[in-house]
Amino acid sequence: MVHFGVFVLGFSLPFWSFTAGHTEDKGRHLVGPRQPIEASEGDDVILPCSVSPDYNVEDLTVEWSLPDLKPDPSDRLSRVEYVFVYRRRREEVDMKLQKFVGRTELFEDELKVGNISLKISNVTLADAGKYRCFIPKLKGRVKEAVVRLVVEPRANITLTTETQTNSQTPDPNQETDVKVGQPELWILVLSVCILLVMVVVGFSYFLIKRCVSEKETKRCII
Repeated sequence: MVHFGVFVLGFSLPFWSFTAGHTEDKGRHLVGPRQPIEASEGDDVILPCSVSPDYNVEDLTVEWSLPDLKPDPSDRLSRVEYVFVYRRRREEVDMKLQKFVGRTELFEDELKVGNISLKISNVTLADAGKYRCFIPKLKGRVKEAVVRLVVEPRANITLTTETQTNSQTPDPNQETDVKVGQPELWILVLSVCILLVMVVVGFSYFLIKRCVSEKETKRCII
């Protein structure tokens, strides 16, 4: 009976270990946002995608592609091109779509925790659509996720530019009015000054005349 118990325990332990390991692999998966990512034309945008739970993917292949873009079936030499491919710890530029050259990148320091989010610089209206993040050799039940990008035209830039242009362009009619109005202002000021001088002179003359009439001219002048 003792030997049978040891035999059962010895058999059960490897079986339990295998089951636990299988469950751990099955629980690892890629996670993307449920809602579309919105951006304005010309912005830099990040498409979130990561492994859950955290897992180091520095030694794995990471692919970002356009799932709606298919190779030409009539061209046998055509191949699938990618938005970004990370392989052997570096980017595979030769497999990249031309329009994304120099505009897409991963956060390589974050790969050790499973973050494979993609950054797209200077987005255009043509960049809108579905993006697929994929780790082919990820040991888990979900190896891919799809992120939808919505790009809005930046109409307010055009409106702002037109408003600034209109506000900075002088109106010829208004400029003429200003030039005509300036001399009239100076004439008015000069007239007021002359009037004040005349009043002062007249008042002084009145005082002197009064003093003379009272024979106190000397005292009045002093």
